[in-house]
Amino acid sequence: MTLRKNFTIGLMLFALFLGAGNIIFPPALGQGAGENLLIAMIGFLITAVGLPLLAILAIANSNTDGEGGLQTIASRVHPIFGIVFTVVVYMAIGPFFGIPRTATVSYEIGIVPFLSSTTLESHWPLAIFTVFFFSITILLALNPAKLVDRIGKWLTPVLFIVISALIIKSIFTPMGTIQEAKNEYISQSFFHSLVEGYLTMDVIAALVFGIIIINALKAEGVTRKGPVLRAMIIAGFIAALGLTFVYFSLSYIGATSVEAIGTQGNGGAILALASTVLYGGAGTTILAITIILACLSTSIGLVSACAQYFSTIFPRLSYKAYVVLFATFSALIGNFGLEQLINISLPALMMIYPLAIVLMLLSFIDKSFNRRPIVYILSLAATAFVSIFDGLTVADIDVAPITSLLEYLPLYEQKIGWLVPAVIAFIIGVIISSVSSPSKKRSF
Repeated sequence: MTLRKNFTIGLMLFALFLGAGNIIFPPALGQGAGENLLIAMIGFLITAVGLPLLAILAIANSNTDGEGGLQTIASRVHPIFGIVFTVVVYMAIGPFFGIPRTATVSYEIGIVPFLSSTTLESHWPLAIFTVFFFSITILLALNPAKLVDRIGKWLTPVLFIVISALIIKSIFTPMGTIQEAKNEYISQSFFHSLVEGYLTMDVIAALVFGIIIINALKAEGVTRKGPVLRAMIIAGFIAALGLTFVYFSLSYIGATSVEAIGTQGNGGAILALASTVLYGGAGTTILAITIILACLSTSIGLVSACAQYFSTIFPRLSYKAYVVLFATFSALIGNFGLEQLINISLPALMMIYPLAIVLMLLSFIDKSFNRRPIVYILSLAATAFVSIFDGLTVADIDVAPITSLLEYLPLYEQKIGWLVPAVIAFIIGVIISSVSSPSKKRSF
């Protein structure tokens, strides 16, 4: 792997991560954090950049002779759990929720501002756009061997240039001064941002994108575990640096925008208004290009990752057939609209995400307890008990008798009430495994 190839794969990983949610969240954080922006961003970067980077390294660490991924790690609990959990994750972040959302976010932010109110009353604009969006996705994802060239060599630089145009303008001609912190950011800037970064769900995306990087490396002739791990570390840090730059820059735009556009309810509105202030009518176009390119790169990555996985475990259909199938299905789901997708997907992701985090963290230290399944099982069971009820609560399903008890858990209000039970269950599992008769180390 030459320096140029490592850099190209790192750019590809950066583009895969940089979806619309990653672009529209930092401006909202900037407006809220104000003068506490620096400490808020440190907390956000820990969970929005640090944990996804660890997830990429976890996938690399589980890789053996060019194979491996989320299922390899999940199978350390039980082989059946490994398949079931991996399928659930891929379907959730893939054709059920994640992939359709890339099109609906692109439409809402990149297309709707250019349509008249009369046109918006019709469902046809969304239908036409989803067909166009996923047709491009199919064309660019059909040949995974060229995925690095298509995303890493030209799509990422274009995306980066468009984002930089907004950032540079905001630095040299700022919209205003940074204001005082608001709401939770006044006294809890670090911890509130830490939780907000966790809610971006990028850890799940990293567990899915990891196999894309592995296959990209295989296409370059890198198959042994050591070289794969080194290459993925380099790619991961390049992506992390890119994300850090974008997050800091966009949060600065938000922090300096209050005087010009007032306090807005979401990052999309902040960027839309800030773009107009910075570049006039051209600002809306710049923002539209940014969002559509970001969502398109994420869509391509998710479709490719899902197709690669399912063509391996269910080989009756080829990779190309799965690409067409997932993209077509996502186009149909996308026509339900962004609001409906968010309402449906968030509860499911609230249930899955903590399990993915715990599974990832255990994979780094499981040699210390000889990968005994009891440690995994207890840790994940405790996590699942809390996260499932978190998801049901978000879905407005009445589980008051249980949630009234869960509210006593530390950090429950911050949506990480599963953390302490997971740690306690882990300790119990280690104790049980240490006092039980030693068993042969499992290897997956």
